[in-house]
Amino acid sequence: MEHNHQHDHDHEHCHCHEHEHQPMKESKYEAMLKKYRTDLDDNEVKDLVFPLLEKHLAENNTLEVKKFLFNCIDLTTLKETDNDEYVMQFTQKVNKFDEEYPDLKNVAAICVYPCFAEIVRDTLEVDDVNIACVSGGFPSSQTYSEVKIVETALAIKDGADEIDIVISVGKYLAGDYENMCDEIDEIKETCRDRILKVILETGALKKASDIKKAALLSLYAGADFIKTSTGKIAISATYEAAYVMCQAIKEYYEQTGIKKGFKAAGGINTVQDAICYYTIVKEVLGEEWLDNKYFRLGTSRLANLLLSEIVGKEVKFF
Repeated sequence: MEHNHQHDHDHEHCHCHEHEHQPMKESKYEAMLKKYRTDLDDNEVKDLVFPLLEKHLAENNTLEVKKFLFNCIDLTTLKETDNDEYVMQFTQKVNKFDEEYPDLKNVAAICVYPCFAEIVRDTLEVDDVNIACVSGGFPSSQTYSEVKIVETALAIKDGADEIDIVISVGKYLAGDYENMCDEIDEIKETCRDRILKVILETGALKKASDIKKAALLSLYAGADFIKTSTGKIAISATYEAAYVMCQAIKEYYEQTGIKKGFKAAGGINTVQDAICYYTIVKEVLGEEWLDNKYFRLGTSRLANLLLSEIVGKEVKFF
């Protein structure tokens, strides 16, 4: 993972002095957003993404792609009923996978609540599987910034390699970009070289233009990945949201030279869904992004479905 964070602010220049005659100075966030096209039309996005899927989906429905997708899974358990024993067994399945399927690459990460990071760290025996934790008052993100920082620091202390947080959706919708971004920036400082995934909760943002803006703000503030959803509200990941987010990653890369990752999560229930997200990433961002350093799928049920298709019979391994 390329962590040329440097607040990523080196690449953005505030043009505040140009507007001194105005009563309100333009913030650096508004100045940044002006460099991108954010006035998107929802129907236009639909008209772009569905023909793209229709055209390319079939060619990506291959064994190789399914093996690759399996290796992009953040195998996730985020239930009220999770406990040490369950999380230990959940992790042991990932250990066992390496023994039972030595010719297949394992999942990318195990994703749990922060209080279980230590259990995963003590149980996990597989080298190339990361430990991811949701943090920052997940899933609502409605808590003190200080609590978000401490929760993140504790998760890292207990073994987290990756942190998944949710933007302050309410702050974003109120136009308070500064506090939303400052919080992401501080959490990224706490993560240091760990991977920070920032969840936009696209179902709550609703409009394509807001998804694009929130994506760009999160990238600017230090997200290593942007992620669609928590899976905890009615509307989870959609192809339209994925398309808009990948466009944001692409344009951000063109402006700054910094590659950021995309994670689809929430409601990924079928192999077809996963291949659709793969297709969007491939067509919008290109082959370079087809690597689990830059592409993830947050799911638990998909693992067995993909594995079943890979081995050619129904498997209930996880």
